[in-house]
Amino acid sequence: MKTILAIMAFTVVATIGIGARLYIKGADCSRIKKTLIANISLFAPLAAGAILLMIPEIASASTAVTASGSDSAGLGYIAAALSTGMATIGAGYAVGSVGSAALGAVSEDQKILGKTLIFVGLAEGIAIYGLIVSILILGRL
Repeated sequence: MKTILAIMAFTVVATIGIGARLYIKGADCSRIKKTLIANISLFAPLAAGAILLMIPEIASASTAVTASGSDSAGLGYIAAALSTGMATIGAGYAVGSVGSAALGAVSEDQKILGKTLIFVGLAEGIAIYGLIVSILILGRL
């Protein structure tokens, strides 16, 4: 297993090194393409072999974990992290969109500043909802 991983690491380093060398020398594109195809054709079977050799180790490790019974707690922590993270990403996107629109609207008419702040606050509420859901999930563990 370690041999296959070492060969894979060597292939990746060789691909980067050869690509940099050919780029610096200003080689033609056909030579770079041939080298890249050769490296990929070597790397793909090695990656598949590494995955196939690692599956029995992963399966035996999972049986040891289920014997201890802490499997559901780990999934609960993942769910809490995902609910907070995805809600925060969504809130960031929403605040960016609403904030830029609000800035444009306020630059045209300064009387609507209070109304635009309400919309920005609603967009920030998405992150708060995600945080509340993650707290509820962690409370159930």
